[in-house]
Amino acid sequence: MPTATLIALTQMTMNGARCQALFSSGLQPSDTPTADMVATAISRAVQQFGAGGCAGRMAQEFGDHPDAAARRMRWVRQLIFQEPAAHRPQAGQ
Repeated sequence: MPTATLIALTQMTMNGARCQALFSSGLQPSDTPTADMVATAISRAVQQFGAGGCAGRMAQEFGDHPDAAARRMRWVRQLIFQEPAAHRPQAGQ
């Protein structure tokens, strides 16, 4: 597989994991989060639940409350993809 493809796949995986962690965090839109708050929320969620736990919590929420979960995921993805690059972990870190 070409190196560029591997880098793109790694970045997609990293973003997916970060979305799951932020989704599972207690951060709310009403907190008007800064980039530092987003980074802290992601870190704490991964420490508290683990990567698999974040995915499981997200899946459970989509099963129990699909409309609310979809709204939250749209908000989460917006935060992740507008976050300054300085706060994003690099592949391999």
